[in-house]
Amino acid sequence: MAAILPAYPGKRLLDLAVALPLVVGTLPLLVLGAGLAAWQNGGPWLFRQARPGLGGQLFALYKLQTMTSARDPATGQLLPDAQRLPRLGRWLRATSLDELPQLWNIVRGDMSLVGPRPLLPQYLPLYSPRQARRHLVRPGLTGWAQVNGRNAISWEEKFELDNWYVDHQSLGLDLRILWRTAGRVLGRRGIAAAGEATMPAFRGSGGGEPT
Repeated sequence: MAAILPAYPGKRLLDLAVALPLVVGTLPLLVLGAGLAAWQNGGPWLFRQARPGLGGQLFALYKLQTMTSARDPATGQLLPDAQRLPRLGRWLRATSLDELPQLWNIVRGDMSLVGPRPLLPQYLPLYSPRQARRHLVRPGLTGWAQVNGRNAISWEEKFELDNWYVDHQSLGLDLRILWRTAGRVLGRRGIAAAGEATMPAFRGSGGGEPT
């Protein structure tokens, strides 16, 4: 992987200036979302998972628990996402309330307000060198791909948008993305891929879209 790209001056200051007040201001919403998640799941409300961040280094990402842990009684395997994502979980995702715990990731420095979304660690060996460039900057709560389709576009399109952000990051672009993110959240657009509960798993870019 190429050398880590430095952030533009003031990016960390912007992160803290926005995230810290939001941590306080959205606390009632977080409590509401946590209570609904706990009620839905019979106790667990916080989802914690390792994700690759800056330079591909793993960190603990936090979200509200939107899926149940229902398993196939015959095999013991987790059921498909669509069967583990009840109506309440869909609502938490549609309103983006499930993302609120990631404000702490931003305060801690694991993430930034804007950057490529942190994906699953099992995708790391599947990236092409160009796709892996998304780890040259800190991952974000929102990003260029999120305001240009989110989960309604293919993985390849997402990665190209991530690369564009890596090469063009600036204060003006981040403010533009944050403004457009507010509209996306309020409009609840691009939450899932067509015909999917969330987004199909990335299988590598072998010349076509993932299945």
